[in-house]
Amino acid sequence: MKILVTGGAGFLGINLIRYLVERNHDVTSLDIIDFDYPDVKDKIKIIKGDIRNHVIVERAMKDVNVVVHTAAALPLYTPEEIYSTDVKGTRLLLHEAFMKNIDRFIHVSSTAVYGIPDHHPLYETDKLDGVGPYGKAKIEAENICLEFRNKKMCVPVIRPKSFVGPERLGVFALFYDWAKDGKNFPMIGSGNNRYQLLDVEDLCDSIYNCITLPKEIVNDTFNIGAKEFTTMKEDYQAVLDYAGFGKKIIGLPAAPVILTLKFLEALKISPLYKWVYETASKDSFVSIEKAEKVLGFSPKYSNKDALVRNYKWYLENLESFKNQSGISHRVPWKQGILSLAKKFF
Repeated sequence: MKILVTGGAGFLGINLIRYLVERNHDVTSLDIIDFDYPDVKDKIKIIKGDIRNHVIVERAMKDVNVVVHTAAALPLYTPEEIYSTDVKGTRLLLHEAFMKNIDRFIHVSSTAVYGIPDHHPLYETDKLDGVGPYGKAKIEAENICLEFRNKKMCVPVIRPKSFVGPERLGVFALFYDWAKDGKNFPMIGSGNNRYQLLDVEDLCDSIYNCITLPKEIVNDTFNIGAKEFTTMKEDYQAVLDYAGFGKKIIGLPAAPVILTLKFLEALKISPLYKWVYETASKDSFVSIEKAEKVLGFSPKYSNKDALVRNYKWYLENLESFKNQSGISHRVPWKQGILSLAKKFF
């Protein structure tokens, strides 16, 4: 198949492209940033451009059978960038796919659409209540998907939990940096809450099922997450244990920490944004029963497996990104004031 991956140079994008290339598909990457992965650069078609640009989108979709839409402006972007990319960009892509009669359009959403819920597990039918510009934009983007599904398009919507694996940095790089340097790691709250994650390879499996299974089966919305997970404290401790310094996860009282982080975020000296610090001390897990039953989804990695696998990749590739920083999942986030806190742990 000829498959277009939007956001192909991002963390999910590159993992999905490698996955598809291994299965001998004809892949095009569309991304606003440079595609700098030498292992697959010569095996795919690369278009550098913006999903908000109609001319670029039209060119990228030429002769394509399937679109997998992973591109998004993440929560650290401005509200304006998030809305124009995640909402307007999604509408433009879907409109062009509709006009070109493209067979399937797989939209990668987020469990951020559920906001901060009052019960668990979360099901696909639960109410949507996004926190902040990112969560709200993801809900709007899903509504656009439903519009085009009603026009008889096949538009599977995937809602993944926070996913980790090779190439994942972002907020997880903060934790891995402390683990590497033999530090205890502070956690908002006791750490006894259950917070489901997901390995990117399992996410790729679920997307591929949406590409290959019959359209009448996959034209729906699916939660995707790890099947095996314990508490945040226990799952993250697995990384500190692997690091081998005998360090521990240290729970801190949630209310004063959240208040402090709000203040530091307002001063722009903390890398953590509202959705991270307000959900970190709470349960957060979804039911994957529907994906298991309908898609045959069977995750291979537990939370612990996924975190340790990501940490191993971090250590092996540290030299390639140690002087980089930014606001995407591909690069470490600046520690800001947390680099000072690190000295005390």
